[in-house]
Amino acid sequence: MVKKVKSSSDAPVFHLRRLKPHNATKGGKRVKASRENFPSLQGMSLYRLTLYPNGVREPHWHANADELGYCLEGQAVVTFFGSGNMRESFIVKKGQVFLVPSGYIHCIENIGKGNCEFLLEFSHELPEDFSLSSTMGMFSDAVLGNTWDRPSSVFKKLERDTQESFAVLQTNPKKLSQETFYTSAYHYDLEGSLPVLIPEQGNAKVARKNVWPAVRSHVLYSLVISGSGMREPHWHPETAELGYVAQGEARMAVMMGTGEVKTYTLSEGDIYFIPKAYPHHIENLSKTDLHFLIFFDQPMPQDVGFTAGVRAFSDEVLGACMGISSSFFQELPKYYVDQFVVNKKNVVD
Repeated sequence: MVKKVKSSSDAPVFHLRRLKPHNATKGGKRVKASRENFPSLQGMSLYRLTLYPNGVREPHWHANADELGYCLEGQAVVTFFGSGNMRESFIVKKGQVFLVPSGYIHCIENIGKGNCEFLLEFSHELPEDFSLSSTMGMFSDAVLGNTWDRPSSVFKKLERDTQESFAVLQTNPKKLSQETFYTSAYHYDLEGSLPVLIPEQGNAKVARKNVWPAVRSHVLYSLVISGSGMREPHWHPETAELGYVAQGEARMAVMMGTGEVKTYTLSEGDIYFIPKAYPHHIENLSKTDLHFLIFFDQPMPQDVGFTAGVRAFSDEVLGACMGISSSFFQELPKYYVDQFVVNKKNVVD
């Protein structure tokens, strides 16, 4: 028999919103879920960034990871500079996403009257950051003077530190330039897009390669499951899954490589990680909508679900494996395409 265990310290779930900020300055704060505090993570990590009014996440870059951001609240300007002297600057609003390739220097400016909140997912379990303030702090006055063709004395008044500023406040924010209103290949309106799936029990919107060509190593799904719905038992053959509960309460069961089954509940602000091809399901525990933001580490993730996957085999094979008469499976509905989200006909057990 499969041994079932309750949620424990090694379960693939993490309470992100219960953490104290890892970084906190006048401009904002940040909490992190990386391999350092969430050992289950492989190839992905997730930060939650809050920028206060006029707050700016200072220019910085990630040496080993692309960054995929989702705006939870507010609006901000994202600006980055990269290979080939490419510069992009665009406005990101609630429900929209942006992508910054690894090594591209970028900053995020809150342009709203309230706080701006972002989920930031990285394509590495231990992202490496370099900031503009700390990098400038490593060079001498003479080196900086040579860089800008100025006497070294010009830079003596510049305060420098090898510790990053992280998030600062702009005292006199400039007006938005015209270019911030242009379209960008690195910006996508996820929640404003059409769902790829619209079952009666929910819907799924995607920011993946076939609709957003800029993505190359990871993507984001916005999944809504109604109070009468359940994400059918399934797995992803080629991708791990990192999810965030944006709204609602859910139950999830995951079979681990050891054969143990981890069953636990998830509430708003919780995250979870499921390794590649581990079977799992998602069940809405409330009568209202459940909203998940789900990151994958492949540009076009694929699913294998129970509804169609089981029908690939004969009733006789299934009966023999499960130790029951083949007639049991003959009487079940025959689905030849995965149903994705199914009706929660039975009460939660």
